[in-house]
Amino acid sequence: MTNQDDDSSVDVALIGAGIMSATLGTLLRKLDPGLTVGIFERLDSAAAESSDAWNNAGTGHAGFCELNYTPRASDGSVDVSKALRIAEQFELSRQLWASLVEEGDLGDPRAFVRTVPHYSFVWGDDDVRFLEQRHRALLRSPLFEGMELTRDPTRIAEWLPLVMEGERRTDALAATRMACGTDVNFGALTRALIDSLAKQPGVSVDFGQEVSGIRRDGPWRLEIRDLASGQTRVVRARFVFIGAGGYSLKLLEQSGIPECAGYGAFPVSGQWLRCTNRALIERHHAKVYGKAEVGAPPMSVPHLDSRWIDGDKQLLFGPYAGITTRFLKHGSFFDLLGSIGIANVLPVMSAGVENADLTQYLVGQAMLSTDERLAILRKYCPTAREEDWEVQVAGLRVQIIKADARGRGELKFGTEVVTSADGSIAALLGASPGASTAVAIMLELLERCFPERFASAEWQARCRRLLPSFGRSLHDDAALCRSVRARWEAS
Repeated sequence: MTNQDDDSSVDVALIGAGIMSATLGTLLRKLDPGLTVGIFERLDSAAAESSDAWNNAGTGHAGFCELNYTPRASDGSVDVSKALRIAEQFELSRQLWASLVEEGDLGDPRAFVRTVPHYSFVWGDDDVRFLEQRHRALLRSPLFEGMELTRDPTRIAEWLPLVMEGERRTDALAATRMACGTDVNFGALTRALIDSLAKQPGVSVDFGQEVSGIRRDGPWRLEIRDLASGQTRVVRARFVFIGAGGYSLKLLEQSGIPECAGYGAFPVSGQWLRCTNRALIERHHAKVYGKAEVGAPPMSVPHLDSRWIDGDKQLLFGPYAGITTRFLKHGSFFDLLGSIGIANVLPVMSAGVENADLTQYLVGQAMLSTDERLAILRKYCPTAREEDWEVQVAGLRVQIIKADARGRGELKFGTEVVTSADGSIAALLGASPGASTAVAIMLELLERCFPERFASAEWQARCRRLLPSFGRSLHDDAALCRSVRARWEAS
């Protein structure tokens, strides 16, 4: 291996070319077009890991149908606070996309987003009562205006013919419908954002480049290895964002910042059943979410999902969870072992002990036979035949393990931004619903890492131009909520 001695420098280094880096780079260039930005991706294209449509991202999470976002509280009521928060955050993402389409930074929005109604579907008296409670609570917010509920099997069959075909269901049934739901191809969106950034002066996008070292040396010093030639070079950056999916924690630990101590990672693999029968695919136009099995992790909520991938309509069911030691789909089997060190061994080990039931569930999922997978599918598509479905390997999700006050590990489901005290380096850890709420997450990062500039009149005005509801609540302003949604529909 040979080394290049000539260093280069940028204002902002983005590690990973997924939806998070693409969103942050876009926001930073809109807020300050003079910033120089370098994007470094170890694979040969953008969005090839978690952001890819065949992997994990894609629903357009808005809280419309995801029942795990609205758990029952201890008093029996339904807590809808998370669904409200995610719905508001998703609207921020749509506002940015609409602004970028209007300004010519993104092409035809149909290349990455389509209107697909979102449904929740349950059966059994207890779950029907839960869905009715959820429906009443959500209707109090303009973010869920227009949500329909029915217990009429005939009406459900009109909405969801594949769900109601075959053996007649005798249980109590209920479904809710949000007609304004979306399907988002975050792979296509990310590539469009990266392509737009790459065309701008002062922005460089380098593929096949692996960041092998990060350390503080005045500005941050990044050692970058060209995977094709083996050559290494040094890039210095005033600010570094690590959006490298499952490898984010590994890279953050190399920085040596104390804020990363006590974090660990728990990888979960996944698979879909992919429909190969074009007639079935065309008959289903919906995202249908049910309730997760008892003991299942939140990311394993079953759904029968219409998606557009590479211009074609597809139909997926799943995901089926599994256990893995990799942190990336293209990673190493030694990733998990290599992530454990003195600083996090107690949190990781204690989280493993306290979540033994989850580990057992994941092992069981990984060992499901074809007949067992089909049996789960037939709860949502009763007439499903084995010859119409094939296994599609999904991406990986790396959940956070975070040390609590006792130093023991707590397994977190969600996303978390970790930043240094001086705001010069940040990393995104965790998984769903990150992609759908990327704009809100990156705005939080900007406020923490660029506090003075973010609070300036100039940046605040530019945020309001890009995001009409910036600094305001759509939950508290029905007229504003309707207007931002109408703007998107018009685009």
